[in-house]
Amino acid sequence: MSSRWRRPFSDRYDGDGSGMAAVASPDDAEISDGSLKYTRETALNNSSPSYQEASGAPVEADSPLGYSVGPVTIIFLNVSKMIGTGVYSTPSGILRGTGSVGLSMVFWALGFLTSIASLSVYLEYASYFPNRSGSEVVYLEQAYPRPRWLFPTAFAFQAVALSFNSGNAIVLANYIFRIADRVPSPWELKGVAVAGYTAALLCVITHTRFSYWVSNGIGIIKVLTLIFISVTGFVVLGGHVSRVASPHANFVDAFEGSPTPFGLTSALYRIIFAYSGFENAFNVVNEIKNPVKQLRRHSFLAVGIVALLYIFANIAYFAAVPKEDMRASKQIAASLFFANVFGSGNAVRGLNFLIVLSSFGNIIAVMLGTSRLIRECGRQGVLPFPRLWASTRPFGTPLGPYVVKWALNVIMILAPPAGDAFNFITDLQIFPSAFFHLILSVGIYIVRYRRRRLRLKRADFRAWDPVIIFNILINLYLFVMPWYPPAGGPFAGNVSFWYATYAVVGIGILLSCAIYYYIWTSLVPRLRGYRIRQTVLHLDNHALTHQLVKVPLAGLKEWDATHDAVGRPLSEMVEMTSISPHGNGPAVVTAGLTDPAGEQRSTKQERP
Repeated sequence: MSSRWRRPFSDRYDGDGSGMAAVASPDDAEISDGSLKYTRETALNNSSPSYQEASGAPVEADSPLGYSVGPVTIIFLNVSKMIGTGVYSTPSGILRGTGSVGLSMVFWALGFLTSIASLSVYLEYASYFPNRSGSEVVYLEQAYPRPRWLFPTAFAFQAVALSFNSGNAIVLANYIFRIADRVPSPWELKGVAVAGYTAALLCVITHTRFSYWVSNGIGIIKVLTLIFISVTGFVVLGGHVSRVASPHANFVDAFEGSPTPFGLTSALYRIIFAYSGFENAFNVVNEIKNPVKQLRRHSFLAVGIVALLYIFANIAYFAAVPKEDMRASKQIAASLFFANVFGSGNAVRGLNFLIVLSSFGNIIAVMLGTSRLIRECGRQGVLPFPRLWASTRPFGTPLGPYVVKWALNVIMILAPPAGDAFNFITDLQIFPSAFFHLILSVGIYIVRYRRRRLRLKRADFRAWDPVIIFNILINLYLFVMPWYPPAGGPFAGNVSFWYATYAVVGIGILLSCAIYYYIWTSLVPRLRGYRIRQTVLHLDNHALTHQLVKVPLAGLKEWDATHDAVGRPLSEMVEMTSISPHGNGPAVVTAGLTDPAGEQRSTKQERP
């Protein structure tokens, strides 16, 4: 063991008189800051070595999911997730919320700014932890490592419980029935949505590289579809489409109309939903060679492309669809555009099929990214059955997260009332996310402070402070304003029930996380006489995961003396085996320990 592991900061400082923080010595395998232990980690994705707090999931030096993510895939992972159902289905809701055509266009531009601000925060985090996939779950665990496992537990619960994009499947089903020119019953709509989501699962579950190829291919079609809509819109504005009598009508007195605070909040929620996906490539960082450089180049490019296409597409909508018709529509703004420009023939059915394909591609892109995020939650050890989440058997893909995500989405498709499902799901996802994005933005200053204390080198990318503050204010607004009631009363929101139901449910989820954390990490261990510690499991294909174990108080000192902060045995003589019990009792982890005198001892710990 290196004698430099626990040298004081002052002894590790190379003080060159410049006042700059010194780089930690390459010999420092572990450095300490009070109770926090930081370990030096490297990976084979050509990223720089990084220091991460030891309670975080272990770094997989050789990615078990491979290194199939290049520049094109980075762009289309983000593009395919951003261009889903939002630009086709939310313009009517955004128009109702903002009250005018002009302000709705301003909001679409505002979405670009909010995405760039958030993207900058993500990129700085990625430059600190370039060998970890999973984005938010990694950044939260590292920004807030104490109380230990609190934020990983809360985010894991939120990420799994709200791990759905069933709204996209519902819109996909809507457009399929639009192609057939018939109005479906609620259960017909749900059945087609489940079928579409199941088809997406089959595309990603068997081969990682193939799933990226499918995502890239559909992403290209998505971009071409929006380009076609944009060009068609400019043709309409030029007066070359006889079906549209007054293409400039919506742009005369474009700011006519008065928004309400509730309407503006609702519109901003939908804008963020439409742009969500700018962070998707950060979920696969450990599958990218030279990730910080590649993400810096191509993530911003993806957001810029999407923002331009969104703005042009909305100009096209307003050129062809009267704003009264747009306000009255629910989830078919693009379909109204096609009908007004091309009529109701086969051409419209073909264009609607492109939107179905776009929605399908969005589901695939979301599954690719969130499966890595859920896998990282499981690798932290705070979810039951850590092997299920971390294993890549039998196809080299995260099978457990894929299947769990599919099951949750099927439930969310079938459970809510069909008419309210899309709006409620959209709002419910964003409200808890606003809380985590808020503390994530604040956390960047905490990480910077701790790295200065550790005298670690400056990040390869550093977000501007005004950008971070802007991001904090946006997420604070999203967290506070949903409580402001709509002008028509408590039942005049976007759903048929109480307007703030999604906010209460979101708060309930966050409180449930805190209560659950307190019970299993503090209350029960005190009552039953044990403490929770973490150990590292080595799985197939270089996969690693933490497993939390129950260590009796009598063996606690021995455990801490024979394991490092990550949970790895210090002695090469340690042999860890996992024994599955009979019945429903807890599994028992047996550790054979060799003391300096050569005598073997045995302790037993129960897995929580």
